Formats: sequence, structure tokens, C-alpha cells
Amino acid sequence: MSNTFFSKKNFDILIVEDEPILAMAMEVKLKKLGFGISGIATTPDNAILHMQNRHPDLAIVDINLNSTKSGIDVATYIWKNFHIPIIFLTSYYNDKILNQAMEAEPYAYLIKPCRNEELKVAINTSMHKHQFFFKNKNILKPLENKFIYLTKNIKFDLIQQELYVDEKIFNLTKTEKKLFDILTSQEGKVVSFDTIFNFIYREDVYDLSKLRSLIYRLKTKLGFNPFENLYEEGYRIKTFEKNI
Repeated sequence: MSNTFFSKKNFDILIVEDEPILAMAMEVKLKKLGFGISGIATTPDNAILHMQNRHPDLAIVDINLNSTKSGIDVATYIWKNFHIPIIFLTSYYNDKILNQAMEAEPYAYLIKPCRNEELKVAINTSMHKHQFFFKNKNILKPLENKFIYLTKNIKFDLIQQELYVDEKIFNLTKTEKKLFDILTSQEGKVVSFDTIFNFIYREDVYDLSKLRSLIYRLKTKLGFNPFENLYEEGYRIKTFEKNI
């Protein structure tokens, strides 16, 4: 997998570091390496809120955040809820800390101060392994497929992110898949318009008409509307309870 692929502007990294000066230094370093920055979070709560609103592609997390929640707690939450690669960064380590860190399933573990080349290799290796794993998840581990049923014969695969109609894959664009991804991951919940827009387009200027156009095109393409518009709140996916 080429480094150019991971240097595109639409590839964003979240930095979780409680010391602002170190966080800004990491931001400068990453930008020099060609990576995009989703943002900086200096507290565990800010990190979680950022994940919910911005959905970065990878997180670099300092283990010691000088808070009641550690970087391990934050990384565990991120992995379980968003399944993005985690790279731990710490100024020290021992076997106990390392064992605790492994429970968050990080893709890499770097000791401060890390060299630019080490950071670059860790990021590219992490993304390569992450994409390979999820692309081949059904081969590497015989997991039970997780489907969200929209109708009796239409379902969305949460793992492979594919829409099936009558057991055949229904062709979706990248933005359409992202729309299903964000809404099905929050099944039963209303997802705000700006959260959906930022997740799909990653643009600074919020454009509700652009999102509504996407919804309209997709429901026309499907021949039915699987999206519930909750007035000024946002959208929610409509689901069908399948009797097994």
C-alpha cells in the first residue's frame, strides 16, 4: 500500500495529548509528513466528543492523560465504538502498562520521543493492517454477520458495509455507504444533520441541501425511503424486525 494513499487530505488523524505544547508539536510533525489532522483533544471527554462528531481515520493517544480516565480508557472506547486504528504514545512503559494497553487493541505502541520515520511507518503500517483486516474479516475470523434489516428482503451488512437486496449486493456510491454506515451504527437513535454531513463530506461549511439531495437520490434509487426525518433534529434509520 503506497504512502501516497495515506497522505491524501481526506485522511485525518486525531491527536489525544493532555500537554498542549506536545500536541501542537505532534500536529506540526504529522503535517510535515503529509497527514491531515482531524483535531487535538487534551482531555478524555473531548476526545470522545471529537470522535462522535468528526469520525477521524486514526487516533494517536497518549496513555497518561492526567485524568480519572487514562488514554487506555479512551482508546478502548474508540476501538469498541468506532473501530479505527489506535497508536499509543507514552514516555515510559512497563509490562503492566503494556498488558493493559493491549486490551485496547492498538495497532502500534511508540515511546516518546519518537522519530519522524518511526511515526510514519507506524501510521502506514497501522492503516494497511486495518484495511486488510476488515477487508478479509470474514476469512480471518468466522464471525457471525451482523445485519440491519430495512425491509424483509433488504439488509445492510455492518461489517462489510454492503447493502443487500434479495441476497444480492446493491451498488452504492462511497457517500451512500457512508450515510448507511453512520445511521446504522446508531440504530434507533437520531443522528444530527451536522454529524451526518461532517462524517460523509468532511467539509468545514455545513450544507443541509447537499445532504438532503443525497437522501433524495438514494431513496429514489432504492424505490423506498429507509430514512426518518425528525424535523429539525436529524435522521434515523428505519428498521424491520426480522423473525428468525
